[in-house]
Amino acid sequence: MSERVRVKVCGVTSVAQAVACADAGVTLISPFVGRIYDFYRKQKKVDDIPIAEDPGVASVVRIYDYYKKHGYKTQVMGASFRKTEQILALAGCDLLTIAPELLEKLASAAGTVERALSVEKAKEQAIEKISLDEKAFRWMHNEDAMATEKLAEGIRRFDADARKLEKLVVSLAAAEPVAAK
Repeated sequence: MSERVRVKVCGVTSVAQAVACADAGVTLISPFVGRIYDFYRKQKKVDDIPIAEDPGVASVVRIYDYYKKHGYKTQVMGASFRKTEQILALAGCDLLTIAPELLEKLASAAGTVERALSVEKAKEQAIEKISLDEKAFRWMHNEDAMATEKLAEGIRRFDADARKLEKLVVSLAAAEPVAAK
């Protein structure tokens, strides 16, 4: 009997990564809306980017629409939000992971939430299917300076965290066990 391994990919910041994940049959991807937003805020030297121009939101919309248009089963879970407007702009996305403080703000807000994303709307769009081999992936990803920088930063942070965890485990393993009372 063959079992399917379910895979989640975090920190997706480019369409190239999203397409590669879907083509590989990844179960779930998490584009980091806030990290994309932060990169462009810093680059533009502004305190805020209007929601209609938010590159983090635009990235998730593009990926969601691409997946739904082309019938991919990979789910999109928007993550790393900085403000409630980003969440509302992605209402209808497969999944959203939302910090408690933003959930509280949403819960206390007046009005109803309108669905922004839908399979039906995505299927109506003219979105070409992207074919990626390794060379095309590397080129497409490299063309996106934000995605290239954020991927490298994420790998460095993951490595640093893994080393910290390893040191902690070694120190805990070396500690003398406490007798049960």
